[in-house]
This record gives sequence, C-alpha cells and structure tokens, in this order.
Amino acid sequence: MKAFVFPGQGSQFVGMGKDLYDNNSLAKELFDKADEILGFKITDIMFAGTDEELKQTNVTQPAVFLHSVISALCMGKDFAPAMTAGHSLGEFSALVAVGALSFEDGLKLVATRANAMQKACEANPGTMAAIIGLPDEAVEKVCQEVSAEGKVVIPANYNCPGQLVISGEIEAINEACEKLKEAGAKRALPLKVGGAFHSPLMQPAKDELQAAIEKTNFNTPKCPVYQNVDGKPHTDAEEIKQNLIAQLTSSVRWTSSVQNMIADGADDFTECGPGKALQGMIARIDRNVNSHGIA
Repeated sequence: MKAFVFPGQGSQFVGMGKDLYDNNSLAKELFDKADEILGFKITDIMFAGTDEELKQTNVTQPAVFLHSVISALCMGKDFAPAMTAGHSLGEFSALVAVGALSFEDGLKLVATRANAMQKACEANPGTMAAIIGLPDEAVEKVCQEVSAEGKVVIPANYNCPGQLVISGEIEAINEACEKLKEAGAKRALPLKVGGAFHSPLMQPAKDELQAAIEKTNFNTPKCPVYQNVDGKPHTDAEEIKQNLIAQLTSSVRWTSSVQNMIADGADDFTECGPGKALQGMIARIDRNVNSHGIA
C-alpha cells in the first residue's frame, strides 16, 4: 500500500519549486495564486532569494507547504495514497493534498501559524536540541527531572529510534543536554531554530491558530491522515481540527505514526516536497519498507 508523507520546516532550500513553476501549468497557476493570497512574492524568495530570507519563519513555512502540496497535486493520477501523514508543518500539506482543506484555506492557515509562532518566539524565548543515541524513555526521564525544577523542557519530536528533539527554555535545554550527555547520549546538539516549537511556550500561537482553524471549513479526507499528536489515523473532520490545534504545543509522534502506517499495510512511502529528511527517518524506523521522494 502506498503512503505519502510531507516534510516540515528545515527542509527548505533556495531554488525550491522553480522547476515545477517553469515546467507545469498547474504549478505556475498555484504559485501565482499563492503570491496573491500572501500579499508578497514568496516565489521570488523561493526561486532566487537568500538563505537568510528563506529562513524567516513567515517565509519558510508557506514555502515548504507550497513546494510539498504543489509537487503532490502535479502528480495527477499518480498521487493515489492509501494513507498520509506530515511532520509538524507537513501535516497541513498532507491535509490539503488529500482534500481535507482547500489550497487557499491551507495556505492561509499556514501563514497564520507561521506569524503566530514568530510572535510567540519573540515573547517567550526558547530553543530546541537533537538528542542522538538514547532510548526515548531516558530522554523523557531527564526532561521530567529538569521540569520538576520549575523549568520548561519537553520531548518535542519523536523522529525515529535513537533520535529525539527536545524543546523548551534556553537554560532548561542547556541543563537537559548536559544531563543527557552524562546519561550516555552520543550527541546533544542545540538546533538553530527561532524558538521552542511543540512546547508549552507556543501557547500564545496555539490560541491564535485555534481561532483561525475554528473559522475554517474542513472536509472528510480522501484517505486516513495519521496525525502528529497521537500517531493514529483520522478521517473525522472535527477530530482532525482539534488535533491540528493541539499539535502546536504537543509532541510530534512521528515514529509511532510511521509504525502505525506500516502496521496498517503501508510498504511504499513517497516523500512529497523539499529534502529527504523523512526518507531517512523512515529507513531508521523500518528498513523493510521502500521510501523515496518527489520534488
């Protein structure tokens, strides 16, 4: 069974989407429509901007969303998923690709999310760190110990066995990294991110996104969407909305999402959009399945 998956923030690169724009009339139409909806020429930044411009959250998130969704829609009949999922931001791409959201509404929500997250980062400074080489339980234990001191640090992204990203206050992340190295982590690497995504520090952004999501029409998707908050398949529009709202302050349960998709019959994964990050994670979760990408 075929599963299609969609990447999150961090997979962007200058030049992304330009081949699609130049060679596909549907892609050109959708990119041009995106420029109108956003009120600025995001295509100029995507196709020929600088790394610095592309790294701005209000640009990165819609850019990755656009590249991912448009690459899927341009497949035509070849885009026929039995199930789908997206990593963090990628969940919005997945929902649009399988018809739970319109292209316009999905892009508007992503823009709202990006701007709200940027404001939350400025109001509540935080960071994230990748922890390599420890079982999830060991990372969870250290996060609980540091949190017991009244600091904010939680497991944010369960990416694959032996790779978990933690998120929280800067001081708490630094303390947790030291403790995790002592506990045997091969690496505890601070990430170059603007804030503490998927942590309680994103609560102001969650409130803003919730207001936008509740005003938006959601449809029943063409296939089950395995959502980040619980790693389980969802087709009920109201459940999908509530999970999407919860996602901003909750952990991304990518490992269990992929494991559940495989248990439900997925044996061929296609990553739609920039980069190969999800293909690498899927290979580390289960080497018996096929994973490849389209961009």
